[in-house]
Amino acid sequence: MYEWVLVLHIVSVISWMAGLLYLPRLFVYHVEAKPGSELSETFKIMERRLLRAIMTPAMIASWIFGLWLAYITEAFSEGWFHGKILLVILMSAAHMGMARWRKDFERDNNARGAKYYRIANEIPTLLMIGIVVLVVVKPF
Repeated sequence: MYEWVLVLHIVSVISWMAGLLYLPRLFVYHVEAKPGSELSETFKIMERRLLRAIMTPAMIASWIFGLWLAYITEAFSEGWFHGKILLVILMSAAHMGMARWRKDFERDNNARGAKYYRIANEIPTLLMIGIVVLVVVKPF
């Protein structure tokens, strides 16, 4: 059972990370589109579908299978796991922030520039690196 839960967790995390890395990039390009234009409306569809059909289900699955793995491996009392959970909570917060930004674009109410989204695009990468280090190295 462990191997299958691990596979499902890894696939879920890869799907979630793909979205977390792609959505801010869409925002970078969306900033350049004139509100109400055909291009802007296309970005809105892409962003909504990415968030609702891929990212959010993948985030939920990542949490479910990750907690299941922690239960199977009795990791709840491990220090590295506490650090991982903190970083995953921050990753979930980044996800929710992106969902809020998507709503701003949906309403043609974005107030941020492309540079903001380029910087925001790095946050999931840094969190992912920290999570991988904690899971593989288990420094504490």
